[in-house]
Amino acid sequence: MKGKETIRYPAVAGQFYPGEKNFLLKTLKELTREDLPKEKVLGAVSPHAGYMYSGKVAGEVYSRIEIPSRIVLIGPNHTGMGERFSIMAKGKWITPLGEIEIDEEIAQEILKESKYFVEDHLAHYEEHSLEVQLPFIQYMKEEFTFVPLIVSEASLKEYLEMGKELANILKSWKEEILIVASSDMTHYEPQEEAEKKDRLAIKAILSLDETLLYDLIHKYNISMCGYVPCIIMLSMVKVWGAKSAELVKYQTSGDVSGDKFSVVGYAGIIIK
Repeated sequence: MKGKETIRYPAVAGQFYPGEKNFLLKTLKELTREDLPKEKVLGAVSPHAGYMYSGKVAGEVYSRIEIPSRIVLIGPNHTGMGERFSIMAKGKWITPLGEIEIDEEIAQEILKESKYFVEDHLAHYEEHSLEVQLPFIQYMKEEFTFVPLIVSEASLKEYLEMGKELANILKSWKEEILIVASSDMTHYEPQEEAEKKDRLAIKAILSLDETLLYDLIHKYNISMCGYVPCIIMLSMVKVWGAKSAELVKYQTSGDVSGDKFSVVGYAGIIIK
């Protein structure tokens, strides 16, 4: 990233979601719901596809959450750029709705205490998995700071260690912190097959069983792109005393487009 390296400009505005402020606000109003009860939650799973396909799922997830002022977003690395476990530890991100400050206090503590995460901008430069979450949060919460984490594949042992490490680092904060794992579900399979595989993965998440999720992903070749963020998030919230999870909404791209031959699945889940 050249120039002002502490500013991350939109990479997929106008592609995954509207790039014009008023049109984006109108879209977010249509995708969220005011009639749903809001709850304090520890973690969530939210999809990251184009709003046309996954926006309704993401919108209902954020509509259910009493969003705190500090958030940690964990996403997968689709681009292959940057460090394996990357944190952008200072500066701000920009969306069509305005600027969002990175929570430098928390980010610097993670850098100091974590044996995994390193400061890196490159992994975030063109990665969409965190960017598409931000307009929803901006629409629902007037002021907040966040920490962007991008993770690549490693071993289950490393994922579990990473989650426990992050949970213990963040435990010292008195304010509530929301952990959001950004993930889509099965990619480009017939609707029936995608739903079958996704049910398995969703059941593991609802059981708060990150090891089972890992095993099912590999046993059934489930192409869930953000399973690593989900495992890390589950490992974190269990340290904080998570007791239950709820599936807010599930659908596929085929439910929107009508093409059931090759779909992508989207699940919205909250952890309490």
